[in-house]
Amino acid sequence: MEGGLSPASSTRDDPGDRALPEPDRFRAVMGRFATGVSVVTARWEDAEGGMTVNALLSVSLDPPSVLVSLGAAADTTPLVERSGRFGVSLLAADQMELSERFASRIPSSEKFRGVACHRSPSGIPLLDDTLGTMECEVVEAHPFATHLVFLGRVTHLEEGSDEDPLVFWGSHYATRTGPRTLRLPDPRPIPLRETPRREQGT
Repeated sequence: MEGGLSPASSTRDDPGDRALPEPDRFRAVMGRFATGVSVVTARWEDAEGGMTVNALLSVSLDPPSVLVSLGAAADTTPLVERSGRFGVSLLAADQMELSERFASRIPSSEKFRGVACHRSPSGIPLLDDTLGTMECEVVEAHPFATHLVFLGRVTHLEEGSDEDPLVFWGSHYATRTGPRTLRLPDPRPIPLRETPRREQGT
C-alpha cells in the first residue's frame, strides 16, 4: 500500500513487550529534524492565550488543513478546546524574541503585552510582521499522552513578509548570516544507549 503498511503487514505487539527509547535519546534524535517555528493563539470569551509550537504540519491542500500538537497542561490548549478554533503565526528569522516570549511560562496577558497583533475574522490575535498567518476551525481533537493533537481546517489565510524563516534544529535556533543564508547550530550529541525503559505498569 502506497504511503504506509498494508493491514496484512502491520504488527500489533503487546505494548508491554516493547521497550521504549529513553526520553533524552528520543529528544536528541528528533532534534536532528529541522522545523520552522510558529505561535499558536486562541481566544475564548475574554481570555486569550498563545504558545510557541514547532509541532505543526500541513495535512491537506483540499480542503486546506493543518495538524498541531499542544501540551495538555498549556494555558492555550483549553481555549482551543472551548472555542473550537486556533490561529497560527509563522515566525521570521528576526522574531526569535517572540518565540522565546510565547514559550515562557509567564501569564498570557504578559505574553501579549507590547506585541503588535491584528485580529482574525473570529477575533483571534495573530502576530504582525510574520511570514504568514491563518485561522483554523478544529475538525478533530485527539488526546495522546501529555498532548492534544488538533486537526484544523484553514478558514482564513494571510500571506506575510518574504523574510527568512526562523528555523529550530538541535534544540537551538539557526542564525542568519546573510540574505537567504542560515547557519545551523552544532548538533546536540545523542546520549549513549541505555537500558531501554518499559511503559509504566509493565
